[in-house]
Amino acid sequence: MVGYSKNQAVNQSSGNYLCFQDVIIGSNFERLPEDSTVRFTRWANSLKEEQLYRQIYTSHGPTLIMPTWFCDRKVFERVGGFSESGKGTPEDLIFFYRHLDNDGRLFKVPRCLLVYRYHPGATTFSIDEKTIWNIRIKRLQEKVLIDWLSFTIWNAGKQGRHFYKSLEPLFQDKVAAFCDVDVKKVGKYYAPYEKGAKNFPKIPIIHFKDSTPPLIICVKLVRTNKILFVIGTKH
Repeated sequence: MVGYSKNQAVNQSSGNYLCFQDVIIGSNFERLPEDSTVRFTRWANSLKEEQLYRQIYTSHGPTLIMPTWFCDRKVFERVGGFSESGKGTPEDLIFFYRHLDNDGRLFKVPRCLLVYRYHPGATTFSIDEKTIWNIRIKRLQEKVLIDWLSFTIWNAGKQGRHFYKSLEPLFQDKVAAFCDVDVKKVGKYYAPYEKGAKNFPKIPIIHFKDSTPPLIICVKLVRTNKILFVIGTKH
């Protein structure tokens, strides 16, 4: 178990600070081979400090990659260590969210301090994307959507609808509209079908210029199957 191994390493250490090689303070990194995970590396290295908080719901995971983490031992103890649920558990994402839930702060050193070698057999790639998706949805509902009376989903296509269907009924009821720029979609309705249901909602699809904040922006990354969603306001 990755989480168990990390916890045991911390338990056997004696220093005041923890640096994970495989708070939270992170940094930029160099990826080897250079042509591996190009888009992910570009995204992570380009984040500014304010974006470390704004983009925590993207499909990439923590906005500070774990191999660059450096934190006080008290941060680790306050979070309660890493999840030891076993293979397929995104223990770094869970730790990251718990840190933020404890009002933890994030900092980034805008310099390359780590050479991060890509290996296709790494434990990271054993984690099901659906597992990460469900964790992100759950936290978004509990920390953001719970305080919104209504909101608009930007993307009336496959990604936006997938996001809608992933929401619990309480939060589906808060969706006022879908918005898009595709004239073939604008002016129509999205009526999600549920087997056995006698009545189901008809959600209008409007043009983006007619939308009102807050919005959840769903975007599929180019040439990948990953979907990211970010909180947005219209200016």
